[in-house]
Amino acid sequence: MISFLQKVSAFIILFLFFGCKDSTSVKTEKEEKVITTISKKPNIIYILADDLGYGDLSCYGQTKFKTPNIDKLASKGMLFTQHYSGSTVCAPSRSALMTGMHTGHTAVRGNKEIKPEGQHPIPDSTYTIAEMFKSKGYTTGAFGKWGLGFPGSEGDPMKQGFDTFYGYNCQRLGHHYYPYHLWSNNDSIPLKGNKGTNTETYAPSLIHEKTLTFIETNKDKPFFLFVPSVIPHAELAAPEEVLKKYRGKYPPELDYKGVDEGPEYRQGPYASQKESHATFVAMISILDQQVGEIMDKVKELGLEDNTMIVFTSDNGPHQEGGADPDYFNSNGELKGYKRDLYEGGVRVPMVVSWPGHIEPNTKTGHISAFWDVFPTFGTIVEAVIPDNIDGVSFLPTLQNNAAAQKQHEYLYWEFHEKGGRQAVRKGHWKAVKYNVLEKPNAPLELYDLSKDVKEENNIAKEYPKVVKEMEAIISGARTHSDIFAFKQETFLNVD
Repeated sequence: MISFLQKVSAFIILFLFFGCKDSTSVKTEKEEKVITTISKKPNIIYILADDLGYGDLSCYGQTKFKTPNIDKLASKGMLFTQHYSGSTVCAPSRSALMTGMHTGHTAVRGNKEIKPEGQHPIPDSTYTIAEMFKSKGYTTGAFGKWGLGFPGSEGDPMKQGFDTFYGYNCQRLGHHYYPYHLWSNNDSIPLKGNKGTNTETYAPSLIHEKTLTFIETNKDKPFFLFVPSVIPHAELAAPEEVLKKYRGKYPPELDYKGVDEGPEYRQGPYASQKESHATFVAMISILDQQVGEIMDKVKELGLEDNTMIVFTSDNGPHQEGGADPDYFNSNGELKGYKRDLYEGGVRVPMVVSWPGHIEPNTKTGHISAFWDVFPTFGTIVEAVIPDNIDGVSFLPTLQNNAAAQKQHEYLYWEFHEKGGRQAVRKGHWKAVKYNVLEKPNAPLELYDLSKDVKEENNIAKEYPKVVKEMEAIISGARTHSDIFAFKQETFLNVD
């Protein structure tokens, strides 16, 4: 006869055995899930608009049109309010992104043409973000506009870490939405439907198709997808089926007279556009739709939880080819446009979505720039990050860990057109110097962005110590470049 005490003891032993077994099983499953989440390499998609202003998205305050898909992307992740482009024009901005270096150090510091097609190349010795991804077993693809080395040069995307490239090699030819050819890896692909003045093949649509195919093809392995769109850079052009949705809705229309025939046609100069306002909105709608279709493709393939998507712009809004940034308030409350080093020329929108890693519908004022993208992605994929870059990883900010986030000592930009321009941001201080080639001793402008984000009040005379500090930064922020050289007398000797 089994006693009551023996029954109780047996029950306790069985309870402990099965209870501990279940508890151990649950814990192991959780641990395995965490290990899988951490160890699985995320896909990364980086979408770069061309000349999209800080105020050109409805999630950043645009009221004349909507960008629902980009807004959705922002709602699923984090919106940056103080993110900066690599430069105020195309090529150096992309060079800063690809190398993790600001324009005082990166190889390409300005737009320099190489005829008949392409730009000055980044050197073969350059270690790009694509090569970093390749070192970690990623498949890499670029779809859109390159601008960092003419076809076949050492700066060609196929020689700088990309497995696949489709789009415009040359940013000058990238002015046109119905080009005569595009590049597919090392091959020039004629677009016969665009012969003469024909407009059969809208290049952004064709490039977008190839982009979606890349995602499908590489769905079973980690990939880095770089999507440098040409939208909404001039010229202004959109297919009729899209343009008709916006025709007549943005009066008074702006009639731009451009180049519509002759040897320069589709070789750089912009074509005419009678409906500049409506066309601009149509182009933004196409870009927004393409972002939405990339998001949908990622979700359809079951990749959403393991894919980071970034959307940003390469510089501020342009005023070319009929573009009218004042009409649309494209730079928001910021001063300046493309080619300026005021905030409107270099502060850009950026939204980042990464389910399970970034809290949805969040916003940050962390000060960051294009050269921070390299170390951020490198940290995520556990790659070796070069010591000579200027970037600071903003991964802690994405993970809502402000205590671990390192801050920049300063941000620096230089621009080699319009007499030469330089700018520095240090904390809430912003220093700007124009005409540095013509007037090397010209006084520096100083703004307190915490009180004057519009850069309306130059307070240099009130803060001579700050001015001296900013002059010293400008003087020492760059290394010499034979190709992109400022005159020696540009830099003041600061004690």
